[in-house]
Amino acid sequence: MAVIFSAAGKRSPEYNLTIIGIFSIFAHLVGYFETYAGTVEDLSMLDQLLKKGYDRRATPTNHLNNTPTLVNCELFIRSFGSPSPLTMDYKVDLYLRQQWVDERLKHRDIKRPMDLNDPNLVKAIWKPEVYFPNAKEADFQFVTVPNVLVRIHPDGKILYMLRLKVTFSCMMDLSKFPLDRQICTMEVASFSKTVEELILEWKKEDPIVTASLGMTQFEMVDIVASKCHESFQIGNYSCLVAEFHLARLLGFHLVQSYLPTILMVVISWVAFWMDVNAVPGRVTLGITTLLTVSSKATNIQENIESSYVKAIDVWMGACTAFVFSALMEFTVVNYLWRLEGQRNCRRTKAQQKSGGTPISRHPSSEPITRRAAHNEGTVGGLEDHSRSENTSPTSNTLVQIKEKIGGSMGNHLEARFIENPNHQYMTVSESHLRLSQSQPRNLNLNPDSASDQENPEKGKANFQQIAKNIDEASRVLFPVAFTLFVTCYWIYYLYT
Repeated sequence: MAVIFSAAGKRSPEYNLTIIGIFSIFAHLVGYFETYAGTVEDLSMLDQLLKKGYDRRATPTNHLNNTPTLVNCELFIRSFGSPSPLTMDYKVDLYLRQQWVDERLKHRDIKRPMDLNDPNLVKAIWKPEVYFPNAKEADFQFVTVPNVLVRIHPDGKILYMLRLKVTFSCMMDLSKFPLDRQICTMEVASFSKTVEELILEWKKEDPIVTASLGMTQFEMVDIVASKCHESFQIGNYSCLVAEFHLARLLGFHLVQSYLPTILMVVISWVAFWMDVNAVPGRVTLGITTLLTVSSKATNIQENIESSYVKAIDVWMGACTAFVFSALMEFTVVNYLWRLEGQRNCRRTKAQQKSGGTPISRHPSSEPITRRAAHNEGTVGGLEDHSRSENTSPTSNTLVQIKEKIGGSMGNHLEARFIENPNHQYMTVSESHLRLSQSQPRNLNLNPDSASDQENPEKGKANFQQIAKNIDEASRVLFPVAFTLFVTCYWIYYLYT
């Protein structure tokens, strides 16, 4: 009161404004109830009209030469649930509003519209017998009172509104899941009245109104209201269709499906940079990535049941194929690597069976020339020198040198060199060949001048080098092929 009254005891301007505001609100409420609630006289007049020859079984235009009654429909969507791919349906909380003209309830003594929610009154007047053809379940709201409203205007115009919770079927095409767009319909049709008695039409302006809809998997792209006709053997029935165009939100699937599988495919390429002999590491990496991608594909298939191939199935199948191909690439590379090792082992064993006594040829030894053989008079001196060494040829590489020494007898000297990381050995196959004085005095046994006839496997492909080339080529081919697949995948499913 200290704020409302001034120091002199007079009322302040704030007090006057407060009183005016209270009276304005009260007058507005009184006017509302007088306008829409109706007076006792109006209700009494309505009761008289209903008792005076009113037949709720007949349409309002039944007396006008069988003219069909026109009913304007309107939908107010309060909540819209995301369609489920498992059950192929969606749930909606909506208000169904229907308007028509019933001149039997028109009277000049009714001065204002009347809003009534009396169930008995609702049952007493004629209403359009409509239903939802594609509805699975429907519940009428009774909390805290029956959610129904009948508004009767003085000119006989009637507004009938009720609140429903309905589960509609939505047969979705999941061939492009999760890059798909769906069209879910909501159908309203006449149940018992044919087009000769009842015609349903959408309201001309904004027939479908939605609140702020926040769906977890979809976003509302467009709403289209259209008409349809249901034809049966017993007649044709009027029908209305509301089409809801939905686009699936992609963020969840990018984080949960696409990015993890891309990372698994890229990780499988690390094996191409690992050594061929790192068998446990490369096998473990390949099997781990393969099982991870397969597990992710199985989880997605459990949540989305369908008998046809979806876009996510194509993606998971391709990622699995890339990971499996990387594992098979290592299998081929490892096989070629071991094959070359087996070839070297067979080559060494065969040479050991055909070879003679080893002669040490360490880099620090004195070069073997014909001069040493000339001092002894025979090659046997060279052979005696070889027996002074007690090492044995254990190398994998065999070089055979054969130098023909000219002469009338066609004498020749044949020597064999065997190299290993530590020593070099030479064996002499003909030790009793005598050298003549006319032979050249500088016989140098060079291990690099091997004869092709004594080495039958010379010229064959080196499988270890081929294995390395395959690894190097895979480092480029796999990323290029996967990038090409990803590009074609997104272009096809997003723009077709």
